[in-house]
Amino acid sequence: MLVPFLIMLREGIEAALIVGIIASYLKQTGRGQWMPAVWIGVFLAAALALLVGGGLELMSAEFPQKQQELFEGIVGLVAVGILSSMVFWMRKVARSIKHSLHVSLDHALAGSKHQVTALIAMVFFAVAREGLETVFFLLAVFQQSEGAAAPIGALLGLILAIIVGFLIYTGSMRLNLSAFFRWTGLFILVVAAGILSNSVQALHEAGVWNHLQTVLFDFSATLPMDGPLGSVLAGMFGYQDAPTVSTLGAYLIYLVVALVMFFLPAAAPVKQSSSVSSQ
Repeated sequence: MLVPFLIMLREGIEAALIVGIIASYLKQTGRGQWMPAVWIGVFLAAALALLVGGGLELMSAEFPQKQQELFEGIVGLVAVGILSSMVFWMRKVARSIKHSLHVSLDHALAGSKHQVTALIAMVFFAVAREGLETVFFLLAVFQQSEGAAAPIGALLGLILAIIVGFLIYTGSMRLNLSAFFRWTGLFILVVAAGILSNSVQALHEAGVWNHLQTVLFDFSATLPMDGPLGSVLAGMFGYQDAPTVSTLGAYLIYLVVALVMFFLPAAAPVKQSSSVSSQ
């Protein structure tokens, strides 16, 4: 429950911040009448995420066992890629995201025609990114979890994210966003390592990856995956009680590389010249 809760909380707050920045800027610049277009963009982005998630889940339910394992492995690999890019993208643009959104808003509303369409499209693509990231992550988590704990955790995270986003927008709450995204980003990288390890195992069970299958150690007698602690560790960090060379190797290699990149100093944003050449 904790993993989908934290991911939905992070992604929800990120989406809420984007919408909040847009709404505040429209209000500050006397363009509050454009807010209905903003909500249309948000609604369309949420609808797309639900359709993609529901469609993939229904499609996978019809697969035979080996194809379902292959689907789970592919979804897991996609989720790892998306989660990794999400963490490093936010780390790179966190300081400039407000300015970038203001520029995009001004550009969308600058023309005399199709302003509503341009604004809806801008909000749609900004929020849809967060929604699709969340969809692939939750699919990977739900496929590796049993029972209602994971969906309940995701729902609670979304509800709390909406409340926190609203409180931040109204000024009722101040959150150290830099620390929040840094620590949740670190947690996401550890979770992504576990998803990668499980994806390698799923590809093996699907018959696609059959290399490096030597079992390194077996803790199934002392800390089984289906036990109370083992299930928690498996759900949060991808714990396996009898890992192979390929699954543990994928876990460690990804984690080491990701953590090194994460703790390297962030590159300073490139400043663009404000001068425009006349023609």
